[in-house]
Amino acid sequence: MQEIPDDYAPEPLGRPEADLSDPTWGELLGLTWSMELNIGEDDPVDPVMLHVRGSGDDVLTPVFRLAEALQRKVIDCAEGNLITPGQTSGWHAFQQFRDRLPDSSR
Repeated sequence: MQEIPDDYAPEPLGRPEADLSDPTWGELLGLTWSMELNIGEDDPVDPVMLHVRGSGDDVLTPVFRLAEALQRKVIDCAEGNLITPGQTSGWHAFQQFRDRLPDSSR
């Protein structure tokens, strides 16, 4: 701690903005990604489908935080498997596929 100057002010890490004005369909916005949360109308909520767009692996952090908070597992729909933090192959494969499409929006 002695090496850190007294006037050091780190850049903000960023914080996703959440819009849950529609309780059945939420949205989280990060710096380089967006995530829609298809929550549905069932009470109690059973599955939650996440629709992730954008780029960068930082989107995976809120995905796993949501899963942990809801005591659920994460399924990578691109590969059809359960995934754990640090597994990025399906997300990277999706981004590579998307980037090959004409007029792909990120």
